[in-house]
This record gives sequence, C-alpha cells and structure tokens, in this order.
Amino acid sequence: MKTLLVTGGAGFIGANFVLQAIDHGHTVINLDKLTYAGNLDTLASLQHNDRHKFVRGDIGDRSLVNKLLKEYQPYAVVNFAAESHVDRSIDGPGEFVQTNVVGTLDLLESCRDYWRSLEEPLRSQFRFLHVSTDEVYGSLGADGSFTEKTPYAPNSPYSASKAASDHLVRAFHHTYGLPTLTTNCSNNYGPYQFPEKLIPLVIQKALAGEPVPVYGDGLNIRDWLHVGDHCRAIMRVLEAGRAGETYNVGGNAERQNIVVVKEICKLLDTRKPMDNGRERLSLITYVKDRPGHDKRYSIDFSKLKDELGWQPTQTFETGIAQTVDWYLSHQSWVQRVLDGSYRMERLGT
Repeated sequence: MKTLLVTGGAGFIGANFVLQAIDHGHTVINLDKLTYAGNLDTLASLQHNDRHKFVRGDIGDRSLVNKLLKEYQPYAVVNFAAESHVDRSIDGPGEFVQTNVVGTLDLLESCRDYWRSLEEPLRSQFRFLHVSTDEVYGSLGADGSFTEKTPYAPNSPYSASKAASDHLVRAFHHTYGLPTLTTNCSNNYGPYQFPEKLIPLVIQKALAGEPVPVYGDGLNIRDWLHVGDHCRAIMRVLEAGRAGETYNVGGNAERQNIVVVKEICKLLDTRKPMDNGRERLSLITYVKDRPGHDKRYSIDFSKLKDELGWQPTQTFETGIAQTVDWYLSHQSWVQRVLDGSYRMERLGT
C-alpha cells in the first residue's frame, strides 16, 4: 500500500480518483480548499476509512503542504486542484490565475524541495502528476485531433491558466529534474459532477421540466470521457508513465452538443416520463453562444494506448445511460449541492 497526496480530491474528477485509489489499496492524503465545487458528500463512504485523511487547505499554503509532505512521505502527488469552468473564468479570470497558475507554482516548489530531500530509492520513485485539459490546445476544424505535440493555443481565461500551469510543470522537470507527468483529458462526465457542467445541468433542467439551454447552434463538438476511465488512465500513467512526458486521455466519443442533449432527454423520457406527457425534446432552447466558444475538440490518445496499454472501457452510449441513472438515484446529493449559492443560472455571459 502506497501513500498519495491528492490535491483537489473533493472535486468531481479528484473525488472519483480518490475513491478508485482507496479501492485499489492506496492510502490517500486528500488536500482540498472546499470551494463551491468541492463536496465532502462525495467522499462520505470513506468517513471511517483509516486510509483516507482529508485536510482542508490551499495548494498555495506552502507551510501546510510542506508539513503534509514531511509527515506522510507520499510516493506521488496528483494535482487536480483547479478552477475549471470556462463560464466562470469569463466572469472572473483573476481567481483562475491565482489558483491554476500561482497555486500550481507554489505546489511545484514544495514538491521540488521535498523530492530533493528524499533518499534513494524513494527519490527515483517519486512522481508529480499534473491533471490538465485538452482545452489548452485551442479549437479544431472539421478534421484532425489533438496530439501531445499540438501547439498550445488556449482561447478562454480558464484554458490559458491551465496552459500556464502545464508550462510550469514542464519547466520544473527540465530546469530542476523534478519527475513530472502531465495528462491532458477531454470532457469528463459521470457521477458526482457539479451541475454547472453540460451533462448534469441538462439532466437537472430536463428532469424539472425547465427550458434546457443549448449554446449557439448546438453544433460544437466535444470528445466525451467517462470519469471512471479517466481515473484509470491517471493511475496507469502514475504507475508506468515516463518522467517528463505528457499523455493525452480521450474517450473516443466525439459528439455535437445538441446530440448529447437530445440523448439525455430521450433517456429521461424512457425512465421518468413527464406528467403532462410531453417529450423533453420540446424543452430544448437555443440561447446566445458563449463568448469565444471553441468549435471542436478531438483527442488522439494513441500514445497512452500504445505505450501504457490504456483505452476507454465505456462507449458514450453505455456511459451516458449509467450517468443518467446515477443522477436519478442520487437526487439527494444533487439537492444538497444546489442548496449552496449555485442555482443552475447561466454564467459567463
């Protein structure tokens, strides 16, 4: 059993990773600031598990991070901590720079100093894994896919802040020798996702019989990756990835946004028909597009597949059906999330 320091482990992807890591026998020190998107309800099953220790705190708190590294001697740090919603970054880019850029720099400096203090073989075994996004690559036309060699061209304050953090991680490897790993993933979906993101937002709006907003013409394309597959990929990169390398993680599931929305409406109609007998497709409402909305993302994950033997296990059809079923059976979790300041209103206009 190995000890991991996971940052942002109460957020959507981070919490799913923590649950998976604990299930696989790891001990996890979970550092999370508990912003609006952090939710300890997601980790309720670990409340009495001795292999999970939750610490509320900021990755920018150097003294706290140094204390955790010294006390628990993790063999790896997995960094999920980030502000992650494009619409929120349009309204307030400063917070994204503070967390995603300055916070990552602080974390890297603490990890560099910790790594330098280690004796062999721990020093050679240590890894810093940084979880990032395909949005750093910008927008694609009708053809092609992002590879690890695609030049960065971020188009939103969010993706620009993540691009900056990626560059810092790379620089710490090349300048200081810190054994880093970076993963750039496509759009995640699945259990415990905060309902400002497309799929859980559509599920909740459609379930309530409210208008379901679709940006622009709905033809923007995303590659959808089930969060469980993403977490398996991260663990595989942690186990066998080459220090200093970047690995793209994709779901092999490109879909237009409108196709995703229609599929959710159909699944809900089958499972929980509306009282008035209407089809939920009638709820779809086209709204003004997001400023700077990237047209298409597509991930080429052949490097991860060829070098490390990973590929997604979920198709979009199996994954979205399971996700809809999860939200239908976990409405109490959703309602506790919505008891906070977010009420499914539109952001980033």
